[in-house]
Amino acid sequence: MRLKMCSIHVKDPAAAHAFYTGTLGFETLMAMPEYNLFIIKDPGTNEQGADAGSVGLLLEPSDNPIGANYMNALHDAGMPAIVFGVPDVQAEYDRLREAGVVFKGEPAEDASGISAVFDDGCGNFVQLHQD
Repeated sequence: MRLKMCSIHVKDPAAAHAFYTGTLGFETLMAMPEYNLFIIKDPGTNEQGADAGSVGLLLEPSDNPIGANYMNALHDAGMPAIVFGVPDVQAEYDRLREAGVVFKGEPAEDASGISAVFDDGCGNFVQLHQD
């Protein structure tokens, strides 16, 4: 058994898809704009996500009140909705800031490691954590 797909609620799946692929560098696993359906995957993985244990990430529309409440409550509390692993948080922080991404603060180290949190502009805070 393996984890195949998870989701993150977003305000606008098409805009989130553009940001997550164009700015963050993920790849499209499935895009069906007519159904507001967008699934992304780690860059460089095959369709099944077999390389590096990749998991599909569904950019879930927050048009359901339960999803919208959850997404908004996390954002209002300043909590990341998802964590992405990167080999070098400082390098990603620099690259993404140059691309216009807004971070809550500079990379910081604590007992869990080095991390930084940014706003995806789609209703979520996202944490980068150094692998």
